[in-house]
Amino acid sequence: MKIVAQVKLMPEAGQAAALSATLRTVNEAACWVSGVAFERGVPREYELRKHTYAELKARGLGAQAAQHVIKKTRDAYTTLKANIRAGNLGKPGAKRRVKAESKPITFRPDAAQPYDDRCLSWQYDARTVSVWTTAGRLQRVRFACSPGTLKMLREHRRGESDLIERDGVFYLIAVCDVPEPDLYEPDGFIGVDLGIVNIATTSTGYRAAGRGLNRHRKRQLDLRKKLQAKGTKSAKRLLRKRSRKEARHAANVNHIVSKTIVTTAERTGSGIALEDLTGIRSRVRLRKDQRTSLHSWSFHQLAAFVEYKAKRAGVPLVYVDPAYTSQQCSECGHIDRKNRVDQATFACRSCGALMHADDNASHNLARKGETVWTAGRESRVPATP
Repeated sequence: MKIVAQVKLMPEAGQAAALSATLRTVNEAACWVSGVAFERGVPREYELRKHTYAELKARGLGAQAAQHVIKKTRDAYTTLKANIRAGNLGKPGAKRRVKAESKPITFRPDAAQPYDDRCLSWQYDARTVSVWTTAGRLQRVRFACSPGTLKMLREHRRGESDLIERDGVFYLIAVCDVPEPDLYEPDGFIGVDLGIVNIATTSTGYRAAGRGLNRHRKRQLDLRKKLQAKGTKSAKRLLRKRSRKEARHAANVNHIVSKTIVTTAERTGSGIALEDLTGIRSRVRLRKDQRTSLHSWSFHQLAAFVEYKAKRAGVPLVYVDPAYTSQQCSECGHIDRKNRVDQATFACRSCGALMHADDNASHNLARKGETVWTAGRESRVPATP
């Protein structure tokens, strides 16, 4: 299992200037390579290298850095092609799709640049790195991370690392190949109902209320509106300072919730049943004043956090179809739209069961999880006569 580890670089003033200049140089070169690729119909990487490698070397890039710039550009076009094929940029003729197809891909001046072990070396005991720049090789650039991250880097780091600059701070994003433990045979499943009012509700009784997170998002939205309307230099400076604050807070909340769910499943020997909400944003139609809440709902991130934490702990996890889980009674199985009295209340019209709507849905998901797990485990091979 591949896990991304992020470490913060703490370079001295001269080292920071060299790193910043390097990122700007390689991304400027990547924009030039992208233009060449666009003019020539985005050729294969080997052919693109023949047209660009000599010029990149003349621009002061090392051999490995030049190779990574070419590969990064070619990968960007591969991703664009995949997004177009998947319909993520709209149908043929859509404004967004036409815009993406009509001009070369560009790279931000501080966009990530990949480094391999020939351009970057780690000294774990000293907590320093040696990194290539356009000003020469920088030695003993300090980095900071948690003890757990350092242990994971030391034991499992493999392949490339990305250098990025974010708000004037440099980070290294390293890929760690962590071995997955064997999955145990689950003793039942924990159903996890995801929502906006309640971020997650499990069949074990755990409920992560979304009140605090939604209040934080509304506060951030109101503040952004005020600062954007003001438009002064100080307002713009504050906007930059607070950028990504909401995303960082939401990610922290999702980490806490996902860790609680996986820890409970591991402790009780249970599996986890998550609802498959793929495409829900395109399926659901809401009033204009409700769209902000729906599109800021980070259910995919929470599901991804639960999934990778479950893999690391050896906890079985399945995705189930959430259809009718909010209308079906978890006691008698009766399905009726009228069972859902309001957002929080479920009252069965058949057996009279009364409970919180999210609790009811989580029990239905747990039952579906057991069915999916059993169906996947049973052999479909015909018996030998």
